[in-house]
Amino acid sequence: MLCCMFKSSRTSQVRHLWKARVHHETRIPEENSDEYEFKSAIHSLLKHLKEKQLETLAQSVEMHGGEETDCIYLPRNGTGNGTECGKKSFAPLLLCCKMWRWENLTSLNNLKRLPCCRVAEDPNYECCNPYHWSLRTEPDCKSTSTAWSEIEMSKFTVDHYGPPDYSDPHDVVSTETGMTPAPTWEAFSDTEEVPGYAVDNNVDSRHTSAGHMTSPRSQKGHHWCSLAYWELRERTGRLLTVFDKHLNIFQSLPHGNGFCLGALQKETDCDSIRRTRTKIGYGVVLSQEDDGVWMYNRSDYPIFVNSPTLENPRTRSLYVHKVSPGYALKIFEYARGSWLKYACDQHLMDGPSNPFAVRVSFAKGWGPHYSRQCVTSCPCWFEICLTFDPSR
Repeated sequence: MLCCMFKSSRTSQVRHLWKARVHHETRIPEENSDEYEFKSAIHSLLKHLKEKQLETLAQSVEMHGGEETDCIYLPRNGTGNGTECGKKSFAPLLLCCKMWRWENLTSLNNLKRLPCCRVAEDPNYECCNPYHWSLRTEPDCKSTSTAWSEIEMSKFTVDHYGPPDYSDPHDVVSTETGMTPAPTWEAFSDTEEVPGYAVDNNVDSRHTSAGHMTSPRSQKGHHWCSLAYWELRERTGRLLTVFDKHLNIFQSLPHGNGFCLGALQKETDCDSIRRTRTKIGYGVVLSQEDDGVWMYNRSDYPIFVNSPTLENPRTRSLYVHKVSPGYALKIFEYARGSWLKYACDQHLMDGPSNPFAVRVSFAKGWGPHYSRQCVTSCPCWFEICLTFDPSR
């Protein structure tokens, strides 16, 4: 009797996962060989998943990545019995991502692992949780790449005379706050709460319905960035200093752990702000990595990014990059950041400029290709002030 119950539960989960696929084929008289082989490979993969793995996959797909789930650890080249169908062999990770994330995915080359994935690089095994991955997107601007290539070539000349004269990398300022220095965690008392910083109840921190967290005085080292949340021209809440290597920034999450914008927002009569708030949803993941700072869009709407390392440093042109849902973009590149002050022509600057500030707008773009010319015309956006060390 118990065996029948487990079998019934497993069958129900498999049926639910099949219905949750990103593409529902239209009913046609004949199915081509590729579709048949892919369908067979998926059924074989699900058949060989362990009970716990199947539950994790179902939970991840149902929540669309809104809740952190465990890794699904599988052999890289098949489950041993079932991802080889006909003349083709399907990688389990490709099957899962194609089935529940990106139906047109044909290669694993553009996939990027998200910070929530805790599986270390392994030559034989791979995490196949489709919501532990994103698709890389690259800035589509040839003139910017050309300008930075020229700067990289010319840096050897600069090396001969010594490095550029940098100001203190820890003296981070916001160009949107009148050059106001960003406070560090040390500015808060041991018992003071940081508005908007929400944590999961399972984490060893105080959590309230208002989304506050006791200042983590126990954390060591320097913060690597500060965040300021804005609605149009008005900043909401304090600057938040960030120590963790990655941070969730969201409007609402089932078990929110990170920077909760909803806890900062006030009542407003502005329709555009109210509408945009509803589109933030799961928001974004900000991640500090060895090669730079990455941002993953986990919401259902695009985000728009302006970054000094994605700009052409020798023109006045403003480049705003669109990041679609499910995609990740390197929003600040450390290799370029080392030469920002040398690369930027100060004669082209209109007033104060922070070469280590990145601006991100939810759902609404700005700049020459949009009706909004300035980021301060966007309903909901935030600014990242990096404490970048040029000597890194």
